[in-house]
Amino acid sequence: MTKMTKIEGAPALPLNTIMPGDCIEMMNALPENSVDLIFADPPYNLQLRGDLHRPDNSQVDAVDDAWDQFDSFAVYDKFTREWLAAARRLLKPNGAIWVIGSYHNIFRVGAALQDAGYWILNDVVWRKSNPMPNFRGKRLTNAHETMIWASKSEGAKYTFNYEALKSLNDGVQMRSDWVLPICTGHERLKDEAGDKAHPTQKPQSLLHRVLVGSTNPGDVVLDPFFGTGTTGAVAKMLGRDYIGIERDEGYRKVAEKRLKGIRKFDREALQVSTSKRAEPRVPFGQLVERGMLRPGEELYSLNQRHKAKVRADGTLIGDDIKGSIHQVGAHLEGAPSCNGWTYWHFKKDGKRVPIDLLRQQIRAEMAERPN
Repeated sequence: MTKMTKIEGAPALPLNTIMPGDCIEMMNALPENSVDLIFADPPYNLQLRGDLHRPDNSQVDAVDDAWDQFDSFAVYDKFTREWLAAARRLLKPNGAIWVIGSYHNIFRVGAALQDAGYWILNDVVWRKSNPMPNFRGKRLTNAHETMIWASKSEGAKYTFNYEALKSLNDGVQMRSDWVLPICTGHERLKDEAGDKAHPTQKPQSLLHRVLVGSTNPGDVVLDPFFGTGTTGAVAKMLGRDYIGIERDEGYRKVAEKRLKGIRKFDREALQVSTSKRAEPRVPFGQLVERGMLRPGEELYSLNQRHKAKVRADGTLIGDDIKGSIHQVGAHLEGAPSCNGWTYWHFKKDGKRVPIDLLRQQIRAEMAERPN
């Protein structure tokens, strides 16, 4: 079901729909500062000259559609500037954009991004694990595409789920070179004639990584070159709202059919890893206020060499020191600092339990509260 979001004094935002028409006109008709993320896969302007054949003389199904053809670089640059300006108007102040391209266009797009006021955060190399070979043998095999990730302006805040991407990468910091396969097999959509529905369909794995890393559930993701709807499909699965713009009726039909079969992941599955800094702050005194720890109760150090008593105001008192859980721990250990949450333990059923367990209980309750 289409969800409409109304911004005062502006037309409604047509969430979870595909808008038919020219992307620049459609974006200019939407309310400004209304979109959290834009993923754009614009025409690459491949400048193909004649048919491309394999060594056995069979013809390669290359990208020779009219939408990828421009009369000159000047015409392509003008188109790029116009759609980037329309996209920037739509982004919220803390919004961001991803643009993907090949060597044919990505350098021109990157310059236009900077000229338009965007601030480049990273370029990401999508290294294809199964690229198409260079059949003529006159150049290197083109085994990668480049994505540019940019915020709306210099100094703007933007979403970056660092810990989530680290978890996706087996606990190792995510790098800017992503090895992922191109779209093949069961994932490759076909038209009624059994041919490829779109020549440059992007794999879901690529969009999954982009959306998990740079959006949150409930965010609005816009794709101005929607094609067969990979962005919308992944957004729907991940609990994001999408807006697609696509002028080709055939692509729209394929995308609409595809999206009808997509189911959203359940709420628990949509949660991703966050950093400790991103978790809500819980004062130690709240444990005392709620009776989880009582005034006068003794806490014990991790190494069992020290102990201190809880006071009614949420501070601790030791033999010759009083202060916060961090200050008292640091003093007793003769250290410059101390994480009191992991240092101090309380007794429960004869066992020592870290006080951080009580903090996590409160955080879990906070997460369950409706917004």
